[in-house]
Amino acid sequence: MQIKPRQHLLELWRAAARHSFEDGKLVWGDTDGLSSVADAERLLCLLYPATEIPAFRLDQPDTTERDVLRALEQVGSRLEIPPNLITALTQFMRTYTGPDDSPTFAGGPYFKPADANEELSYEQGKLGVVDSYSMSVTLCLATLGFLKVYESSTTRPEVRRALGELRDATNSRLTSAMISLLRSFTVNVFDAESEQGRRLIQVIGQNRHSDRAVLQQFSRRFRPLRATIIESLSRGIQVDESIRDESQLFECGWAWGIVQDAPRITDLDVQVPGQPDGIADRLPYVYFTVVALDGIQDLFSERTLTLGLLNADQQKLAEALRLRWELSQQYWSTVARFGSDRWPLEDLPWQTTGLRLESEYFSLTVAAILVHDLVRRKATDDDLTRTVAIMERLADRGRVTSRMTRNDPVVRLHDPGVLMPLAGSERSGSLLQWRMTDFSAQLLKRTVQLAELSRNIDAQDRLLRLAEQTFEHLWNRRIEEGPGAGLWDNVRAVYPDAHGITRRLSWSVTERVTECLVAARNLYEQQPIRSPELAELARDLLSEATHLFGKEQLEASTTADGSRGRAMRSIESRLDHARGLLDERPATAFALALPVLQELDTLAQARDAAGQEG
Repeated sequence: MQIKPRQHLLELWRAAARHSFEDGKLVWGDTDGLSSVADAERLLCLLYPATEIPAFRLDQPDTTERDVLRALEQVGSRLEIPPNLITALTQFMRTYTGPDDSPTFAGGPYFKPADANEELSYEQGKLGVVDSYSMSVTLCLATLGFLKVYESSTTRPEVRRALGELRDATNSRLTSAMISLLRSFTVNVFDAESEQGRRLIQVIGQNRHSDRAVLQQFSRRFRPLRATIIESLSRGIQVDESIRDESQLFECGWAWGIVQDAPRITDLDVQVPGQPDGIADRLPYVYFTVVALDGIQDLFSERTLTLGLLNADQQKLAEALRLRWELSQQYWSTVARFGSDRWPLEDLPWQTTGLRLESEYFSLTVAAILVHDLVRRKATDDDLTRTVAIMERLADRGRVTSRMTRNDPVVRLHDPGVLMPLAGSERSGSLLQWRMTDFSAQLLKRTVQLAELSRNIDAQDRLLRLAEQTFEHLWNRRIEEGPGAGLWDNVRAVYPDAHGITRRLSWSVTERVTECLVAARNLYEQQPIRSPELAELARDLLSEATHLFGKEQLEASTTADGSRGRAMRSIESRLDHARGLLDERPATAFALALPVLQELDTLAQARDAAGQEG
């Protein structure tokens, strides 16, 4: 199934607007309780494409296109849509603001008690989580960009007042989310003889070398990164002094929430209230690290920089987050590619070291960090080809591109999803878990990102085929009728023989699909990959065509409006056009040169025939 970003996004918008808006007002209450994650995801389904794709812009009503207006009829008319979105966003900001006027980041029903007999308490539901911090960064940046452009399009006093209130609330939430991300980052140092140390050595050594050899190689490979972390101690990174001992192992990344004893951020021009005490263990999770990386990279996007969306405090926080962003990418990318032969990431499924879990989902999250790093450092063809093969294997093992067998346990990867204990959450009263159900959507997102990165024709072709297969799988999982029709997720639609699967509206999966469609649009906006072989052939064809055209011009001229004169002008125009495409689109230049050569040959034959008759 070919991915058609515009058409599919319009269908998604139509379904999201129909479900979430009534008479222009946002309708809440389709989840088991308040969740800042779910509600941010719902709003981003509309706002993210509107701020990332020029054709979907809503911040300049005079330029909003007709098919976009038809898709958003439930939100309002051309002039009503921006104010109605401002109202909905303001409602979100107010809902997730505490009594002390500080933003809150409640995970709500996304938290699941580890004991099925227990219920989530009210206080536990209010706990902040990295998903909410990261999603809030993306939502706030989209909102600030939307407001910055829209404010020049309206003069209505009541709208401008609402706009100012929303901007203040959004800036406050963005700053708080960035602070919370800083306080959720951790470096975990542990001994090679500890249980976690032995598991890490087993994962990266793959039982092919002695523990001593693996430890020595780890010390050597991570010496520059260890030195960077030690140097960064003065820049707010909390880490045990034992990091200086090269016989110690370590991991870095994001915990599930603010870590226990994380210091408050105080070196800002404007003090931010509501920096709660953390309870999370100092244990990095690859899942939450990926989530954090996705949000943080929006702070450095071209749109954020061009519109100047960050104030002075936020720029300071962004630089601190960038340091952690780079450290995490370098660490996990090196772990994923550790050794000189087979990568640990190629040994599926990935085993986590801190919690001793294994799943294809964790392989996908480590691969996602690797994709981030490949984009950052411009991957080699070998790295890219090996990563493509991993994505293809994950799609097969996850039954995305292969059929589900009878009583196949893999269905649990999609429903009920992968459950992950949140270390330290028992300090809130009982151990909580986090459930991940978006394996297919994450697979599609990383595949499209890799395709956008690739400049290798064979690798990109494989990635595009995989993306189309994965997208077809996901598109078939839309809910067909009832609440949430046209949205996700109905896993039974693609695995009809699976038992115990329940259809439920998932804003998480729906928002990930939205991101994938925006990424696919960015992919198609790129110039196609240039083939050196075709470029050489096209250059040869154009050289011959140009020579023959010059020769044809030596013949006796005819009237400018005669058939031969028109043909010559057409040939000259097409040759100029083909030469202009030679460097960027050699295949198109090649295709344009062939009929020109045929036409020149036809003219020559006609001239020769006329000469013989004479």
